[in-house]
Amino acid sequence: MRRIWYVIMLSSLIALCIINPENSINAMMDAGEKAVMLSIKLIGVYAIWLGILGIVDQTKLSDKISNLLSPIIDFLFGKNLDQQTKNYISMNLSTNILGMGNACTPLGIKAMNGLDKLNNHSATASTAMIMLMVINATSIQLLPTTIIGLRASYGSTTSSDIIIPSIIATTLTTVLGILLVKLCSKIKNKKKV
Repeated sequence: MRRIWYVIMLSSLIALCIINPENSINAMMDAGEKAVMLSIKLIGVYAIWLGILGIVDQTKLSDKISNLLSPIIDFLFGKNLDQQTKNYISMNLSTNILGMGNACTPLGIKAMNGLDKLNNHSATASTAMIMLMVINATSIQLLPTTIIGLRASYGSTTSSDIIIPSIIATTLTTVLGILLVKLCSKIKNKKKV
Protein backbone atom coordinates (compact mmCIF):
# COMPACT_ATOMS: atom_id res chain seq x y z
CA MET A 1 0.00 0.00 0.00
CA ARG A 2 2.88 2.32 0.80
CA ARG A 3 4.22 1.91 -2.74
CA ILE A 4 0.84 2.88 -4.20
CA TRP A 5 0.88 6.12 -2.17
CA TYR A 6 4.44 6.85 -3.30
CA VAL A 7 3.43 6.39 -6.95
CA ILE A 8 0.37 8.61 -6.51
CA MET A 9 2.38 11.35 -4.79
CA LEU A 10 5.22 11.18 -7.30
CA SER A 11 2.91 11.28 -10.31
CA SER A 12 1.01 14.20 -8.76
CA LEU A 13 4.22 16.17 -8.23
CA ILE A 14 5.37 15.48 -11.79
CA ALA A 15 1.98 16.58 -13.15
CA LEU A 16 2.18 19.69 -10.96
CA CYS A 17 5.58 20.64 -12.41
CA ILE A 18 4.56 19.98 -16.02
CA ILE A 19 1.00 21.32 -16.18
CA ASN A 20 0.87 25.04 -15.42
CA PRO A 21 2.74 25.19 -12.07
CA GLU A 22 1.93 28.88 -11.41
CA ASN A 23 -1.81 28.13 -11.21
CA SER A 24 -1.12 25.21 -8.89
CA ILE A 25 0.89 27.39 -6.53
CA ASN A 26 -1.87 30.03 -6.49
CA ALA A 27 -4.43 27.32 -5.76
CA MET A 28 -2.28 25.96 -2.91
CA MET A 29 -1.87 29.44 -1.41
CA ASP A 30 -5.60 30.13 -1.68
CA ALA A 31 -6.47 26.76 -0.14
CA GLY A 32 -4.03 27.34 2.71
CA GLU A 33 -5.56 30.75 3.44
CA LYS A 34 -9.08 29.28 3.43
CA ALA A 35 -8.01 26.44 5.73
CA VAL A 36 -6.57 28.90 8.27
CA MET A 37 -9.69 31.09 8.14
CA LEU A 38 -11.94 28.06 8.63
CA SER A 39 -9.85 26.93 11.59
CA ILE A 40 -10.15 30.36 13.20
CA LYS A 41 -13.93 30.34 12.67
CA LEU A 42 -14.27 26.91 14.30
CA ILE A 43 -12.06 27.68 17.31
CA GLY A 44 -14.98 29.28 19.15
CA VAL A 45 -17.29 26.30 18.63
CA TYR A 46 -14.64 23.81 19.74
CA ALA A 47 -13.55 25.95 22.70
CA ILE A 48 -17.09 26.01 24.07
CA TRP A 49 -17.59 22.26 23.66
CA LEU A 50 -14.19 21.35 25.09
CA GLY A 51 -14.93 23.61 28.06
CA ILE A 52 -18.25 21.83 28.61
CA LEU A 53 -16.48 18.46 28.36
CA GLY A 54 -13.95 19.62 30.96
CA ILE A 55 -16.77 20.59 33.33
CA VAL A 56 -18.51 17.27 32.73
CA ASP A 57 -15.30 15.41 33.53
CA GLN A 58 -14.55 17.39 36.70
CA THR A 59 -18.09 17.08 38.07
CA LYS A 60 -18.09 13.31 37.47
CA LEU A 61 -21.17 13.70 35.28
CA SER A 62 -19.42 11.33 32.87
CA ASP A 63 -19.96 8.50 35.40
CA LYS A 64 -23.69 9.21 35.47
CA ILE A 65 -23.89 9.38 31.69
CA SER A 66 -21.93 6.13 31.50
CA ASN A 67 -24.36 4.43 33.90
CA LEU A 68 -27.29 5.73 31.87
CA LEU A 69 -25.80 4.44 28.61
CA SER A 70 -24.46 1.23 30.17
CA PRO A 71 -27.08 -1.11 28.60
CA ILE A 72 -26.40 0.31 25.14
CA ILE A 73 -22.62 0.14 25.63
CA ASP A 74 -22.86 -3.46 26.88
CA PHE A 75 -24.94 -4.44 23.83
CA LEU A 76 -22.63 -2.73 21.35
CA PHE A 77 -19.20 -3.37 22.87
CA GLY A 78 -19.59 -6.33 25.21
CA LYS A 79 -19.86 -6.56 28.98
CA ASN A 80 -16.16 -6.99 29.80
CA LEU A 81 -15.25 -3.27 29.68
CA ASP A 82 -13.67 -1.48 32.62
CA GLN A 83 -15.43 1.62 33.99
CA GLN A 84 -12.95 4.11 32.58
CA THR A 85 -13.30 2.74 29.04
CA LYS A 86 -17.10 2.81 29.45
CA ASN A 87 -16.86 6.46 30.51
CA TYR A 88 -14.78 7.34 27.45
CA ILE A 89 -17.14 5.47 25.14
CA SER A 90 -20.23 7.06 26.69
CA MET A 91 -18.77 10.55 26.46
CA ASN A 92 -17.65 9.88 22.88
CA LEU A 93 -21.16 8.72 21.95
CA SER A 94 -22.70 11.71 23.72
CA THR A 95 -20.44 14.23 22.03
CA ASN A 96 -21.04 12.65 18.64
CA ILE A 97 -24.81 12.80 19.22
CA LEU A 98 -24.45 16.51 19.97
CA GLY A 99 -22.53 16.93 16.72
CA MET A 100 -19.31 18.17 18.26
CA GLY A 101 -17.27 16.74 15.40
CA ASN A 102 -13.53 16.87 16.00
CA ALA A 103 -14.01 18.03 19.59
CA CYS A 104 -14.91 14.45 20.53
CA THR A 105 -11.85 12.90 18.86
CA PRO A 106 -9.71 12.82 22.04
CA LEU A 107 -12.44 10.83 23.81
CA GLY A 108 -12.60 8.40 20.90
CA ILE A 109 -8.83 7.91 21.01
CA LYS A 110 -8.93 7.26 24.77
CA ALA A 111 -11.82 4.81 24.31
CA MET A 112 -9.91 3.02 21.55
CA ASN A 113 -6.85 2.75 23.82
CA GLY A 114 -9.02 1.10 26.47
CA LEU A 115 -10.43 -1.33 23.91
CA ASP A 116 -6.90 -2.01 22.63
CA LYS A 117 -5.79 -3.01 26.15
CA LEU A 118 -8.70 -5.46 26.34
CA ASN A 119 -7.59 -6.82 22.96
CA ASN A 120 -4.08 -7.39 24.40
CA HIS A 121 -2.63 -4.92 21.87
CA SER A 122 -3.23 -7.42 19.08
CA ALA A 123 -2.46 -6.46 15.48
CA THR A 124 -6.04 -7.43 14.57
CA ALA A 125 -8.88 -5.14 15.60
CA SER A 126 -11.51 -6.62 17.88
CA THR A 127 -15.23 -6.40 17.13
CA ALA A 128 -15.58 -3.72 19.83
CA MET A 129 -12.85 -1.63 18.19
CA ILE A 130 -14.52 -1.97 14.78
CA MET A 131 -17.87 -1.04 16.33
CA LEU A 132 -16.37 2.12 17.84
CA MET A 133 -14.90 3.12 14.47
CA VAL A 134 -18.20 2.50 12.67
CA ILE A 135 -20.22 4.43 15.25
CA ASN A 136 -17.76 7.33 15.10
CA ALA A 137 -17.86 7.37 11.31
CA THR A 138 -21.66 7.28 11.11
CA SER A 139 -22.65 8.81 14.48
CA ILE A 140 -26.25 9.82 15.02
CA GLN A 141 -26.33 13.61 15.33
CA LEU A 142 -29.32 15.17 16.99
CA LEU A 143 -27.74 18.59 16.86
CA PRO A 144 -25.02 18.91 14.18
CA THR A 145 -23.39 21.94 15.80
CA THR A 146 -20.23 21.88 13.67
CA ILE A 147 -22.20 21.96 10.42
CA ILE A 148 -24.54 24.63 11.79
CA GLY A 149 -21.48 26.66 12.83
CA LEU A 150 -19.91 26.26 9.40
CA ARG A 151 -23.10 27.28 7.64
CA ALA A 152 -23.50 30.31 9.91
CA SER A 153 -19.86 31.34 9.40
CA TYR A 154 -20.41 31.36 5.65
CA GLY A 155 -23.45 33.61 5.95
CA SER A 156 -26.35 31.15 5.83
CA THR A 157 -29.58 32.73 7.09
CA THR A 158 -31.10 29.30 7.75
CA SER A 159 -28.10 27.46 9.13
CA SER A 160 -30.22 25.11 11.28
CA ASP A 161 -32.25 23.72 8.35
CA ILE A 162 -29.79 20.83 8.27
CA ILE A 163 -31.06 19.32 11.56
CA ILE A 164 -33.91 17.09 10.29
CA PRO A 165 -32.04 15.73 7.22
CA SER A 166 -29.00 15.15 9.43
CA ILE A 167 -30.99 13.19 12.02
CA ILE A 168 -32.54 10.99 9.32
CA ALA A 169 -29.29 10.36 7.43
CA THR A 170 -27.11 9.70 10.49
CA THR A 171 -29.72 7.45 12.14
CA LEU A 172 -29.98 5.29 9.02
CA THR A 173 -26.22 5.04 8.56
CA THR A 174 -25.57 4.26 12.23
CA VAL A 175 -28.24 1.54 12.41
CA LEU A 176 -26.98 0.00 9.17
CA GLY A 177 -23.37 0.17 10.37
CA ILE A 178 -24.21 -1.49 13.70
CA LEU A 179 -26.18 -4.24 11.96
CA LEU A 180 -23.33 -4.91 9.54
CA VAL A 181 -20.72 -5.10 12.33
CA LYS A 182 -22.94 -7.49 14.31
CA LEU A 183 -23.56 -9.62 11.20
CA CYS A 184 -19.87 -9.76 10.28
CA SER A 185 -19.02 -10.63 13.89
CA LYS A 186 -21.47 -13.56 13.85
CA ILE A 187 -20.09 -14.80 10.54
CA LYS A 188 -16.52 -14.54 11.88
CA ASN A 189 -17.45 -16.40 15.07
CA LYS A 190 -19.17 -19.20 13.08
CA LYS A 191 -16.03 -19.65 10.99
CA LYS A 192 -13.95 -20.05 14.15
CA VAL A 193 -16.21 -22.88 15.37
